[in-house]
Amino acid sequence: MCEDPRVNDLRVRPAAEADLATLVRLRDAAARWMLAHGITGQWRPGELDEGHFRRVMAHGEVWLAEAGGHIAGAWELWWEDEAAWGPQPPVAGYVHRLMVDRSTAAPGTGRLLLRAAERRVAAVGRTAVRLDCLAGNAQLNAYYRKAGYRVVGLKEGKPQPGAAPKSFTLLEKELRHPGERGDRGASELPSPPGRGTGGPRPDWAL
Repeated sequence: MCEDPRVNDLRVRPAAEADLATLVRLRDAAARWMLAHGITGQWRPGELDEGHFRRVMAHGEVWLAEAGGHIAGAWELWWEDEAAWGPQPPVAGYVHRLMVDRSTAAPGTGRLLLRAAERRVAAVGRTAVRLDCLAGNAQLNAYYRKAGYRVVGLKEGKPQPGAAPKSFTLLEKELRHPGERGDRGASELPSPPGRGTGGPRPDWAL
């Protein structure tokens, strides 16, 4: 167990209408951090507004992580992504905009959020998590490969909300079936899918 209480106290929950301003703040802060560290061409402050996250909530899910009474991060979870992956059978969840509040979150929080997204996808009975990463961002591509994702393709000219089209690496991770050794409790979660798949959404501690 990590000795940092901010990690051990981490809880995730579905975002609500009241969280929209927080989500915009998180995304803009992440964009500014990227620019300050020389990561250009990916996110820019001001690209996404509350309407973006509201639309995602209507068709997919947005999750928030909290620790010690503070927001630690967030991510979007889609159940289809034809813009990047084309028409696909309903076997995967698609993670977008994984964000960490670097002013409050402990080191390693991003990996925990990714693991929570994987648990959520497994809980609804899907067998893979997919995401895309700016092709030119070598550091982030390496981060996801280290987390167990493998490169399965390249999407050139993917449309971007509020920005010009960009090229993305497509990455995928196959999930263990619930109950397999090393699943970290996904089988203990209820199986409440997102919009269009029936049932409420849980919140849980990591």
